[in-house]
Amino acid sequence: MTYATKLASLGLAAFAAMAIALPALAQTPTGVWVHADSLTESPKYPEGFTHFDYVNPEAPKGGTVRLGARGGFDTFNPILPQGEAVSGLGLVYETLMTSSMDEVNTSYGLLADAMKVAEDYGAVTFRMDADARWHDGEPVTAEDVVWSFDKVIEISPIYAQYYANIVSAEATAPGEVTFTFDQTGNRELPHILGQLLVLPQHWWEGTNAEGEPRDIGASTLEPPLGSGPYRLASFEPGRTVTYERVEDYWGADHPTQVGTNNFDRYVYEFFLDETVWFEAFKGDQFDWWSEYTARRWATGFDFPAVAEGRVIREEFPQDYNGSGQMTGFIPNLRREKFQDERVREAFNYAFDFEELNATVFYGQYERIDSYFHGLPFASSGLPQGEELEVLESVRELVPPSVFTEEYTNPVNGDPTKLRANLRIALGLLNEAGYTLDGTRLVDANGQQLSIELLMHQPTLEPIAQNMITNLGQIGVNVTLRMVDTPQYINRLRSFDYDMIYASWAQSFSPGNEQRYFFGSSSVDQEGSRNYAGIADPGIDALIDKLVVADDRDTQLAIVSALDRVLLHHHFVVPGYTLTYSRIAHWDRFSRPEQLPEFSSGFPSIWWWDEEKAAKTGGAAAQ
Repeated sequence: MTYATKLASLGLAAFAAMAIALPALAQTPTGVWVHADSLTESPKYPEGFTHFDYVNPEAPKGGTVRLGARGGFDTFNPILPQGEAVSGLGLVYETLMTSSMDEVNTSYGLLADAMKVAEDYGAVTFRMDADARWHDGEPVTAEDVVWSFDKVIEISPIYAQYYANIVSAEATAPGEVTFTFDQTGNRELPHILGQLLVLPQHWWEGTNAEGEPRDIGASTLEPPLGSGPYRLASFEPGRTVTYERVEDYWGADHPTQVGTNNFDRYVYEFFLDETVWFEAFKGDQFDWWSEYTARRWATGFDFPAVAEGRVIREEFPQDYNGSGQMTGFIPNLRREKFQDERVREAFNYAFDFEELNATVFYGQYERIDSYFHGLPFASSGLPQGEELEVLESVRELVPPSVFTEEYTNPVNGDPTKLRANLRIALGLLNEAGYTLDGTRLVDANGQQLSIELLMHQPTLEPIAQNMITNLGQIGVNVTLRMVDTPQYINRLRSFDYDMIYASWAQSFSPGNEQRYFFGSSSVDQEGSRNYAGIADPGIDALIDKLVVADDRDTQLAIVSALDRVLLHHHFVVPGYTLTYSRIAHWDRFSRPEQLPEFSSGFPSIWWWDEEKAAKTGGAAAQ
């Protein structure tokens, strides 16, 4: 997923101006073969281009990049919905198309060298690159693509939901695969099919070294066969995995791959404990640290390697350019206690972001006020123009307040403001049928309103405690349940929680995935990202309009309307976000002088620098 510049703070007039300035939705030519497609503007790179502008095509090959990861792994199966797939499988497997880092929502042929979209957008055909090969030398075929698609929707409920509008995949000619849709005009479906991970049918339907048949529906720790630039070379279950560059990689000179895949080896080290994880970085056990804790970024990098310049600290706005997200406390509407909108709204008044930003976050964050925070779709002011027309078309299905009230987060930050907001929260809870019984807020049966907040990251405990303390002042009993990552994932997949702190990431072209985030069809789909349990006819209607939007202005209007309706339903207590990534890394690498607009590019377009490594010293330089 790629992104453009953050725009969440724009006012209504600036938003309107930006909407006019943005390009119309790209119209990928239909009925003809094309080398690329885009959802937002015409592809930057013409047919026959030699490499992306942001890479160094002469980058040296060599060295090892060592990466740290939280948790562990128990499978090398990339599509299994259960278990923890190992990090780095994207180095082994490839997709039909691949994106660039200096455009948004634009893809270029990889395993497929071209695509052809039907005139009515009711189907798309991909033509396989005749040079594409698996690591055993066998060609990557259209039949592999069909098999991969069929298996992923058979095995994974998540992908079955994501690809719900695709009714068939067929090899329709030698080296060609056609996907047919159950609707026309859905401009995003061809694009998302280009992201399909392709697996080797002949390998998965074969036998392993012990002569046992492989099973794509089961977990496995057998190193997989892929087509990508790396192969899995060695591993220790749950602890470490090493990938080695494939010397005869079929795509080494492919224009999307030139200047990338510059390391001989990738090594992932896994850590269950965060403190041990960070100490391992300080101790030069891996090379790159992405910091997500404000306190540690402000106070935790005073060790000798930083002072000596062997560890570099940098901030990369590129990683957040145009990134859209909603992060926050998400109540589970599958629980009866959260089905009353007033209860959900009350919780927002109890979250004191301003106090946290001053005392815990070192002023590094900003409050989120949109499900598309950082993108031009974020709603603001009152609806007007085409957005108002969209909302009028579903007026009977959405909260009346979307037409009359601008959504804003409550502002705390001092005791006086907090007391006033807690009074508002208590009033909302009283309206919902709860009353104070001494220090307990109880329902008509005398049962206290009690919430379990499920988390797996200890660093988030101060944020949780802020809610726990403030809600406790008005009689709500909130308890924190901190679990390990595997247990958290399992409970998340089965919606076994009252409330979580989680996020939805958004792209520059929202579409089909909104059903997976917020649609009724995903509310009971185990493993979906409909964390809140949303099943709302107004939201469904807006999503249906969105997926067939045929121009950029309409897309902007519908997404802004969707954002506004989601906010006015109070499905989440919005959290906070950064506008840049905070990175520390051992100084052993070089990179292109000009990084791409939408990514720092590490490690894909960086390379091992022997001179720097020699000066930095340590295990990786040996």
